[in-house]
Amino acid sequence: MTSDLRDRKATLRSRLLAARRSLSAEVRALEAAALAAHVAALDVAPDQTVCAFLPVGSEPGDASWLDGLRCRVLLPIVTGDSPLDWAEHTGPSGLAPAGFKLLEPTGPRLGASAIAGASLVLVPALAVSVDGVRIGKGQGHYDRSLPLVKAPLVGVVRDCEVLSHVPGEPHDVRMNGVLTPSVGLRWL
Repeated sequence: MTSDLRDRKATLRSRLLAARRSLSAEVRALEAAALAAHVAALDVAPDQTVCAFLPVGSEPGDASWLDGLRCRVLLPIVTGDSPLDWAEHTGPSGLAPAGFKLLEPTGPRLGASAIAGASLVLVPALAVSVDGVRIGKGQGHYDRSLPLVKAPLVGVVRDCEVLSHVPGEPHDVRMNGVLTPSVGLRWL
């Protein structure tokens, strides 16, 4: 990665994170409720699998959005520099604190390849461009996992985080859609 691209990504990340931190608790709660309603309306059959995540910090949404998924839900487990591992979400009692201020499932680990069996993958993002380029927090956890996926990839962002351009690299896996509080699921 060139230093110019690295600088542009760092600047964009800083701007997006600052904007997220400036949101009030009331706005975050309204967005979380809207996202939960949109997730509940997704066309996912009970015999399908959705890979999702539990939002942390200023990420849009909250744990309630998992309640609307009436299917098998897998949550990520961070494993250092390896692709994400996955385990089934069994409810709040099956979660434990982990690194990066995450809550991770305590059940059996299913391996990095479990994401390949998903029918839909909800991906955390700081922003997604209209042509599907996603920028995350820069640790590369999803970058190492998303190449294993054949299912639609949906970046979860705020409405203002769907941008006309996001600096990307050849290894970036593009999102097929975005899920936002005001619009819900929008295919790109």
